[in-house]
Amino acid sequence: MKFRPLHDRVVVRRLNSEEKTKGGIIIPDTAKEKPQEGEVLAVGSGARDESGKLVPLDVKKGDKVLFGKWSGTEVKLDGEELLIMKESDIMGIIG
Repeated sequence: MKFRPLHDRVVVRRLNSEEKTKGGIIIPDTAKEKPQEGEVLAVGSGARDESGKLVPLDVKKGDKVLFGKWSGTEVKLDGEELLIMKESDIMGIIG
């Protein structure tokens, strides 16, 4: 992928959601919610504070993250559906 997000934005690939419930019930595609977990594919250089100093991002490429249900903008890059969001939309790093 030849895409570099700007400033405090990150590119995230959604991770596949579970196809079965804990009780073993298979969930059809039409009833599945989009997963709120993803893998960071690319990060921007960071945000600038009030004095103009560059503040690096806490997330890095390869991190598994948890984000809000309606976070980010869906885009298609190289035939793959990805999300571009600000680092502030990420709730935390998993593991």
